[in-house]
Amino acid sequence: MIPAGLLPYGVLVSRPLRVWLNPAHGRELPSLGHELCWATTWTAEANRWIAPVLGLPELPYVDFGAGPFAHRPDGVHGKTEAIVAYAEGRPFAWVDDEQSPADAVFVADRHPAPALLHHVDPRVGLREDDFGTLARFAAGLPATG
Repeated sequence: MIPAGLLPYGVLVSRPLRVWLNPAHGRELPSLGHELCWATTWTAEANRWIAPVLGLPELPYVDFGAGPFAHRPDGVHGKTEAIVAYAEGRPFAWVDDEQSPADAVFVADRHPAPALLHHVDPRVGLREDDFGTLARFAAGLPATG
């Protein structure tokens, strides 16, 4: 059963894919108080295929190079090191379906600011509880200015 709000979209990145997106998320994500960027292996292609469906503007993205596809014997996801580098010591929330405890340890050991690694079940996508978690994390951060 497909969760409410998700609609199928055909995309062509390196091969044809079917992704499920909820267009309403494009209105919700900017209201969370986070600076948005893509942390996906789609990199710039997320701006071509996903952002328009969600009604998001073109967003910056993390350039992973070959990282996501490289084997790491420590169990850390190939994206993690690049995301920490991209954050440059700023607080960040990373939403993904492939994080593990090894990633949390890596971030805690190498990133001085608050970080939220939030796992989302790829079978259901972002849900109301996920948006609540992200909003609470942003609200708990010290004010900048």
